[in-house]
Amino acid sequence: MSRFLVRRDFFRVALGVAVLGAVPTLTACAGSSASTAASPSGAPSAPPAAAEPFETWLAALRVEARGRGISNRTLDRALANIHPNRRVIELDRRQPEFTSTFWGYFDSAASDQRVADGRAMLEQHSSLLTAVARDTGVPAHVLVAFWGLETNYGRNMGGFNVIEALATLAWEGRRGAFFRQELLTALTIVEEGHIAPEAMDGSWAGAMGHMQFMPSTFVGYATDRNGDGRKDIWGSLPDAFGSAGRFLAAMGWHSDELWGRQVRLPAGFDYAQSDLDLRKSLAEWAALGLRRADGGALPVVAGMTASLLLPAGHEGPAFLVYDNFRVIMRWNNSSFYALAIGHLSDRIAGHGDLVGTFDHTPHPLRRTEVEAMQGLLNRLGYDAGPVDGLVGPSTRAAIRGFQAAQGLPADGYADPALYARLRRAAGMAN
Repeated sequence: MSRFLVRRDFFRVALGVAVLGAVPTLTACAGSSASTAASPSGAPSAPPAAAEPFETWLAALRVEARGRGISNRTLDRALANIHPNRRVIELDRRQPEFTSTFWGYFDSAASDQRVADGRAMLEQHSSLLTAVARDTGVPAHVLVAFWGLETNYGRNMGGFNVIEALATLAWEGRRGAFFRQELLTALTIVEEGHIAPEAMDGSWAGAMGHMQFMPSTFVGYATDRNGDGRKDIWGSLPDAFGSAGRFLAAMGWHSDELWGRQVRLPAGFDYAQSDLDLRKSLAEWAALGLRRADGGALPVVAGMTASLLLPAGHEGPAFLVYDNFRVIMRWNNSSFYALAIGHLSDRIAGHGDLVGTFDHTPHPLRRTEVEAMQGLLNRLGYDAGPVDGLVGPSTRAAIRGFQAAQGLPADGYADPALYARLRRAAGMAN
């Protein structure tokens, strides 16, 4: 299992430095195929503090499930011999030591191998993908990019039994209400005959199939495209691609628009304007001197708005992102993920790599360093919000204020150099 997939599972739970805004996502707090990185252990785990016995909890769940019309036959089959899975609990409680960095994520997510595999899959399944694109308005290369990033083109769909994983998370209690509903929904999927419970495999957090749908997303958007009477997102590519296209279309995908593009900024640009929450018309961005990455004029479409992102700070690439970028974030609420999907889809479609020469060396901060940085910003009079170890909108705004006061480019980018600068400003030794 690749290191990228291992890290992505935790990335999607914690969201780390890439959190921008708060919108509903397809996978909610779930991870995906990364969960197969560690061998699932079905051995009973020591119960969390103050948890009721698992058997008592499970008996109450059965009563609730019966009240929802799930048969004893399904419950007997689905819940037989399940136990709290200690590996699921470990993964759920684990917090990464370091925050995610753009280059550390992006270079692996949109690697040359993933691009080459995606182009091969686009050709191999061209007839099916063309038909799904026609029916949903979501381009074939975009669907393939989601497939590649979610499960490495179906190679890594997860090695945990979804019923047991969800039962473990629901019983554990940390996010019990959410996972209890997902478990009941998963049991409904089994009751309806879409898959046998022992074949319902997925990630440690319950994401399933080629596209890693959570059970609630399955119920809302899965489709039986091949007409066999089952919505089989595990074994049927027509169903998997059709379901993904249906979800993205429902979230507002614009078939006649790009997700965004890399752009070139003029000298002296005010980097404080790089913020997902700041939207301007394409005409306004063009008037500020933004051009295509190759130097050509920025295409201007009446009525379209865009935001500017600098995911690696002012020394990294700049992207204008459109409404379809926000649709991608309805799938996974991470700007890094959305940029990776956009760029991977472009390259699968035959476009080139990023324009420009950049230092791709990741410069991660420890979570404890982010917490210390937030404390220093607050102490120096820049409101970074709660000290939580996550570089969200409030922290980035505080960083911009500090950078401006120090005569630095106000790009809101957190890295070890900024942390050292903050420590010096606060009179602390580095």
